Amino acid sequence: MFANLLIGLREGLEASLVVSILIAYLVKTNRRSELKYIWIGVGSALALVVAIFAAVTAVFDQLPFRAQEITGGILSVLAAALVTWMIFWMRRTARTLRRELEGEMEKAVSLGPVALVTIAFLTVGREGLETAAIMWSTVTGAYTPGPFVGATLGLVVSVVLGYLIYRGALRINLSQFFTVTGALLIVVAAGVLAYGVFDLQEAGVLPGVRSLAFDVTAAIPPDSWYGTFLKGTINFQPNPSWLQVGAWLAFIVPVLALYLRPQRTFHPSVAA
Repeated sequence: MFANLLIGLREGLEASLVVSILIAYLVKTNRRSELKYIWIGVGSALALVVAIFAAVTAVFDQLPFRAQEITGGILSVLAAALVTWMIFWMRRTARTLRRELEGEMEKAVSLGPVALVTIAFLTVGREGLETAAIMWSTVTGAYTPGPFVGATLGLVVSVVLGYLIYRGALRINLSQFFTVTGALLIVVAAGVLAYGVFDLQEAGVLPGVRSLAFDVTAAIPPDSWYGTFLKGTINFQPNPSWLQVGAWLAFIVPVLALYLRPQRTFHPSVAA
């Protein structure tokens, strides 16, 4: 629940900020009558994301066990790669996001309603598909409503925060917010990657499923509240294989180091 709340909160706030930038541009340029096209694009993007999520889940449930493990493992690895790309992309483009979106909106307005619907559909759809891919890898095999409740709660809170920021009723340090949540999501992604490796080992695609690095099941039972908490937040497994531990370390150490290093600040020359 916590991991999906974090995913829903961060990704939902990104999408909310994107929508607020699109709306603010139309309001600022006295084109309120065209706001409906933004909402048509947003609604269409959300409907598409829900449909794809439901279709993939339905197909996955019909697969035999080995095929499920292979598919789940591959998608978990891809989800870890996707969340990593998304975090670094947001960090790199956050400062220029408003300017880029407003430039695209200026072109779309001159082209007409279809272009406005398209730009809203593509920008929100991209965020939605990223969120769905990451969430799917964390809710696969879940037979409790916790993951879905967490994701829904995170999305609802993100929409409220986005609206309050748009109205000027709330001011938060977005740079610090995305930095902290990005670091937490890297930890979540490392757990998703390790779990994907385990799925591939169970399917026989990767070796070493019986070669355990350690076993602390007695100290941290999987069915205990703290075992469930660690599983739900960072995908902790009390008896991981050496390959899982190696994949987890090979991912989290360099990625966190790159993410937390100070960003270079560009200082233009006097002539420039």
